[in-house]
Amino acid sequence: MGEWYLEYEIQVNRPGLLGDISSLLGMLRVNIVTINGVDGGHRGMLLRTEDDDQIKRFEQIASTMEMIQVKKIREPKLRDILAVRHGRYIQRDVDERKTFRFLRSELGILVDFMAELFKQDGHKLIGIRGMPRVGKTESVVAASVCANKKWIFLSSTMIKQTVRSNLMGDEFSEGNIFILDGIVTRRAEDERHLQLVREMMRMPSIKVVEHPDMFVQHSEYNIEDFDYIIELRTDPDQEITYEIMEKNHMMSDQGATGGSGLFNF
Repeated sequence: MGEWYLEYEIQVNRPGLLGDISSLLGMLRVNIVTINGVDGGHRGMLLRTEDDDQIKRFEQIASTMEMIQVKKIREPKLRDILAVRHGRYIQRDVDERKTFRFLRSELGILVDFMAELFKQDGHKLIGIRGMPRVGKTESVVAASVCANKKWIFLSSTMIKQTVRSNLMGDEFSEGNIFILDGIVTRRAEDERHLQLVREMMRMPSIKVVEHPDMFVQHSEYNIEDFDYIIELRTDPDQEITYEIMEKNHMMSDQGATGGSGLFNF
């Protein structure tokens, strides 16, 4: 049974138009799984049919209809599924096609997006850019829960500044989500931690790196190694800079006890 994504733009919005489209699909024995508006006058549908030729017949008939203009008929991509689910497309960088942008007010969509990525098997390297307290780490953890995956922090500042030097038991599993803070790892002096990161990077698993631009500095990795880059902002005009973040990390290093501030496991 084939699955398809249909998107059309309404040219003449008259009463009963959706019913006509639905009836036509029904007569062609094409089932509508989900339907929603996805962008202004655009409507998106996830379809299922046992005969893919019926989709071609629908496209031919729709091309003669003045009320709608078909924009997309294709096998559904992740962005299509989420667009129908949430009623709008995820913003994607025009030049950097692997870069996706979200606002803090859209954390629900971001969590859903990452959860779908986490459900897929195999290697994925995902970078997340964003200023402090915008919701990066919380979104990754929430997405892991939604995907029913165990998450492992290799380095983090979520509760306290943490650097792992080893993993125990089932933590070293390809099915886990490995999370690290690029600034903390880049500044780490513990060779055992760096070796653990290198070993994890070679695993066919999902890795999420906060502050990927800092992570690749002075390392054997580069930004082109990332499969997805997610940018999370409080508002559309917020600039993502690293000066403030590095100062915060340095203050955290000094700590109230005057020690290094790093907790090794």
